[in-house]
Amino acid sequence: MNIPIVDLKAQYQSIKEEIDKAIQSVIENTAFIKGKYVQQFERDYAEAYGAKHVVSCGNGTDALYITLKAMDIGSGDEVITTAHSWISTSETITQAGANVVFVDIDKDYYTINTNLIEEKITEKTKVIIPVHIYGQPVNMTEIMRIAKKYNLKVIEDCAQAHFAEWDNKYVGTIGDAGTFSFFPGKNLGAYGDAGCIVTNNDALAEKMRMFANHGALIKHEHQVEGINSRLDGLQAAILSVKLKYILEWNEKRRHNALLYNNYLRDIETIVTPQIHPGFLEALREASGRH
Repeated sequence: MNIPIVDLKAQYQSIKEEIDKAIQSVIENTAFIKGKYVQQFERDYAEAYGAKHVVSCGNGTDALYITLKAMDIGSGDEVITTAHSWISTSETITQAGANVVFVDIDKDYYTINTNLIEEKITEKTKVIIPVHIYGQPVNMTEIMRIAKKYNLKVIEDCAQAHFAEWDNKYVGTIGDAGTFSFFPGKNLGAYGDAGCIVTNNDALAEKMRMFANHGALIKHEHQVEGINSRLDGLQAAILSVKLKYILEWNEKRRHNALLYNNYLRDIETIVTPQIHPGFLEALREASGRH
């Protein structure tokens, strides 16, 4: 018997009336590109996440690329990231014109090994991209210490870690920017491709929004050459509905993960990830708040 990672049909059935109403509203208002539903989701996500700016875009890959370009990363620059991630993390570095510098993972947590980062830093290093994988955050205390010491930017890849916490902060709000994928199977998933970037930096947010919209903040007034990466109205409306349930769904995912760990622990040929003590503490505190 195959057990799906996430049963999207069952999830839809549980909130069918709300989803159908949201989709119908977008169609009736013909608000397919940009418009009020996209603006509403950006406000909803910013409020829920405690971020000053949310810049929506077409997908999580674009979110990384847009952020790198807004930080003026290009030819000759080096970007440090983990050797264990989806290809989007490294391919966007190359597409921006920079060079990828891989760092191996921690054997217990599968996130970037922060003890190995400093030896890879050179005069060309400009950015660190830690990836919060399988919902487990990187040790951001150590990442930010290194970034401050060497004057580096930090882009948090949060494609698999919506609303995960480190030191009482949501991942994505600790570094200079956080990128998110809303691919259907993610913790918070659309019904197609979608993504966003969060940041508390006003200037960076403006550059990202401009670059994602053909280099223009005002229609037909193109200041730079950008790309076309927009969250459409249907996906935005769907995400606004799902956003109300994300903390509950995350808790269910954590519960199921612990069940797997428990049932598989005596099988010698299977090794499951350990949970970082700093993340465990955050989970305990979050359970008390939510």
